[in-house]
Amino acid sequence: MANSAEPSSSSSQPTEGRAAGKGLSQLGKYKLLKKLGQGGMGEVYLAEDTKLGRNAAIKVLSKQLAGKSDFVQRFYREARAMAKMNHDNAVSVYDVDEEHGFHYVAMEFVDGKSMQRWMDQLGKLCIGDALHVVLRCAEALRVAHDQKMIHRDIKPDNIMLTSKGKVKVADFGLAKATDDDMSMTQSGAGLGTPYYMAPEQARNAKYVDCRCDVYALGVTLYYFITGKLPFSGQSVLEIITNKEKGQFTPARRLNPEVTERLDLIIDKLMSKDVNARCKDCAEVINLLSGLGLENPSLSFIDAPDKVVQTAAKPAVPGRTTAGPAPASAPRTIPAAGRTSAEDASRTKTSVESDQNWIVQFRTSQGKDTIGKFTTAQVAQGLKNGTLDQKARAKKNVSDQFMPIGYFPEFEKLVEGRVIKEKADQKAGDMKSLYKEIERQYEWRGWNRWFKNLVSGTFGMISLVIWISVVFGGLFAVWYFREPLWNAMAGLLNSK
Repeated sequence: MANSAEPSSSSSQPTEGRAAGKGLSQLGKYKLLKKLGQGGMGEVYLAEDTKLGRNAAIKVLSKQLAGKSDFVQRFYREARAMAKMNHDNAVSVYDVDEEHGFHYVAMEFVDGKSMQRWMDQLGKLCIGDALHVVLRCAEALRVAHDQKMIHRDIKPDNIMLTSKGKVKVADFGLAKATDDDMSMTQSGAGLGTPYYMAPEQARNAKYVDCRCDVYALGVTLYYFITGKLPFSGQSVLEIITNKEKGQFTPARRLNPEVTERLDLIIDKLMSKDVNARCKDCAEVINLLSGLGLENPSLSFIDAPDKVVQTAAKPAVPGRTTAGPAPASAPRTIPAAGRTSAEDASRTKTSVESDQNWIVQFRTSQGKDTIGKFTTAQVAQGLKNGTLDQKARAKKNVSDQFMPIGYFPEFEKLVEGRVIKEKADQKAGDMKSLYKEIERQYEWRGWNRWFKNLVSGTFGMISLVIWISVVFGGLFAVWYFREPLWNAMAGLLNSK
């Protein structure tokens, strides 16, 4: 794509030292080296930052569009949107400015090629690689959505890979700030790529939310693991009409390696009903990473120091590392001048002491109560669940109640309980989520069976025959009920 090291097929031969005949060799501090490609809003060049000594990709707004104030606004709007992104899996923006009548934005140069180019070469991806790429995109998009930005044009062309296999979401050129003035987006203007665009985005791009990116991620994942697009057509209108119907060949039918659960998740991501989709990228990450099928690095990248990265774990060149502690988990910081061993010894001694505590807590019946306990009893209560982290304690009657985790004697016990409760809650949430997806799968099976039954002339004939047999049998039983009853009674009496 625009900031790839691979020139676009639409570009001419690289023009060293000048901006493709414009007579420019430099914009601001950026020395233009060669043309990389051309996008919908202008041309892109490889450049050198003469002050910092690093490469950059420079997108220059075309002269025709530079004369239109609304396009200039949109150009700066794109740069501002991209500059808000601070994520390792998103292309960074360095600068935006105007010189000699040329509006330009300087961004991170990606020394690789797009996932579309890789798909052209590979045909399709294995499940582990596909999940690796989509999860990295989801993680970057989650940050964007938290900042009230929507990409609106997620597709393989806008997913870049560095030479070491790091995923980079590129081209936030269609991104919009959800809390910004939307007067530039006209009703009915879809803005995006029809094959990956959500149905509601085609109807009215002005009112879409982050779930349109979820939809595009679903289509992208489907394409990665099957090598085919779920919806096609001879025109944009036909493609969108097919999306509105929401009927596509299940990914599992095209690729037997797709598990039933993954097939269901893809259906959920690509649901034509916005409310039936994952509500955000956090849910997408939970569902896909919960499958345990993601590859830690891309198998088709041939580099000795290729990036290793999985859900909730950092990108590391050439080796796997343990992920960071959960952000929500409290940390214990040893007091100054005391080693961890001394701190552990001190905690152990304190827990085993006979110090009496006045503890305010809620019983299993939901009743608030106050009791006196020794240190050992409080520790045991925290371990067996009688006391939770919301309990409050004090040593003397005249003292104020403080959270139980405030006291060094119980700090580590409370920390462990918090981590365990969060892990249990996450496990329960995932279990209920998968159960809901399995219910949807059962319903989908019946729905498909009925659709196959009624589709086509043969299907209609089969349905008529099936209905005739069922209702004919019921009518025959009702009509001949008395003779049948007498016959059965006669058989019983004869015995």
